[in-house]
Order: sequence, then structure tokens, then C-alpha cells
Amino acid sequence: YLEEKLHFPFRATCIAERVISPLRLGDRVEVVGMAPDRECWHEMFVEIPWDGRRLGVPLAQLKPAVKTDKDTKEAGADWHYWVGRRYGL
Repeated sequence: YLEEKLHFPFRATCIAERVISPLRLGDRVEVVGMAPDRECWHEMFVEIPWDGRRLGVPLAQLKPAVKTDKDTKEAGADWHYWVGRRYGL
């Protein structure tokens, strides 16, 4: 579902700090793709440019920017809903 609905690249804002991620609340990033399947067994990760390479960060940590297309915003909101309900993968 997410691979079909998320249209890359898109801008997003960090809405939650996580110990597994260097992003801080309010950081704005460009999301450039989905992380490899092997990284997404327990949680969905997306990739962002970071220090000259790609870094996987939790999709639940990000909210697509206002000017993002409808499908991407909807998929992001759906994922937040699923995570909030503890549905996960």
C-alpha cells in the first residue's frame, strides 16, 4: 500500500524524536524513497539524504508537508493511524 501511495521525493517534518534517529522535532527533510524490505520487518522506514548518503528513518516520525500530493499525505496519515492503533506490520 505505502509503496503505491507514497510519491517520492516529498518534503516532511519530524513530529517525534526517536533514539534510533538523528532527527529532532521540527527538522525538515526530503524523503527520497522506501528503505529496503530487510529494514522494515517491525516498522516502516523511509530514506532521506543525510551527510552525503541515504539514511533510513521511521515513517512514523515524519509528517508530509502541506504542499505534498494527496495520495502521499493520505498514506502518511494512514500509517500514523495504524501505528497509533498498534497495528504495525
